[in-house]
Amino acid sequence: MEHLWIYAAVFAAFVQSLRFMLQKQVKDVGLSTAAATFARFVYAAPVVGLGAVLYANAKAGGLPTLGPGYWGYVVVGGLSQILGTVAVVILFSHRNFAVGMTFKKTEVMLTVLSGYLILGDSVSAYGIAAIVVGFFGVLALSGQGAVFRWRDLISRASLIGLASGVIFSVSGPAYRGASLAVMSDDPFIRASITLACATAFQTVVLLVWMLWRERDQLRAVFVRWRLTGMVAVASMLGSMGWFTAYTLQSAAYVNAVGQVELIFSMIISYFVFSERSTAREYAGIALICASVLALILLG
Repeated sequence: MEHLWIYAAVFAAFVQSLRFMLQKQVKDVGLSTAAATFARFVYAAPVVGLGAVLYANAKAGGLPTLGPGYWGYVVVGGLSQILGTVAVVILFSHRNFAVGMTFKKTEVMLTVLSGYLILGDSVSAYGIAAIVVGFFGVLALSGQGAVFRWRDLISRASLIGLASGVIFSVSGPAYRGASLAVMSDDPFIRASITLACATAFQTVVLLVWMLWRERDQLRAVFVRWRLTGMVAVASMLGSMGWFTAYTLQSAAYVNAVGQVELIFSMIISYFVFSERSTAREYAGIALICASVLALILLG
């Protein structure tokens, strides 16, 4: 059980890279950003809900009590995950798959920075140095040309990528707070109950949006059920891994281990989409990976 969170995080990172690959394909066949995001929740919600109830009944004889603040954590985590996923899917239209994933992974650095600015958490000199290294990595990824231009940093692709990192840096701690508010000693009960509630909430939010603004896209999600169904399966498995890891360990460490997703996404980018990154982009990815590793080991 001591190292279960590490295995759960690595598994979640692998499945999440597959899920983003599938969502990119969903968008490529004509579904909107909202539809590609909705696809990950709509099929998974009933399966996750039923599984959580059955598991809780089998292991604990019934559903556990939910502590104070539980639903607040679920709402914050659910909304931030929706918005973060939308940002990443939009990003795929601007940069290749591996670089898009790297922009998203700035969430680890941003979690450290926001903790210092908002909560007053101390950051060592090594931590500050690591953040600077990560900043140069972002600069390297910000432009298409061989020479960096400052306006590249405020390009639409760069801002969307950074926004996804900021938003996702909120969802992990929120989900950990929700899982810890489930009154049970079983980490799988905590994770599955929180996942079921969050998925149901996200499904309702996106369903309302699509009924209001994108009814034709709502129909397309179900017409292309084979592809969107695979997105839902990958989402469900990945989320269960993340939620289990968040239940057992702080979000900062879980997200740090989750950086192995960069390796998975680059493999997918090369073999599935036949995309080739430039030397500058590889350098940017390496700098961000080094920054994250330094934050964990020295920060």
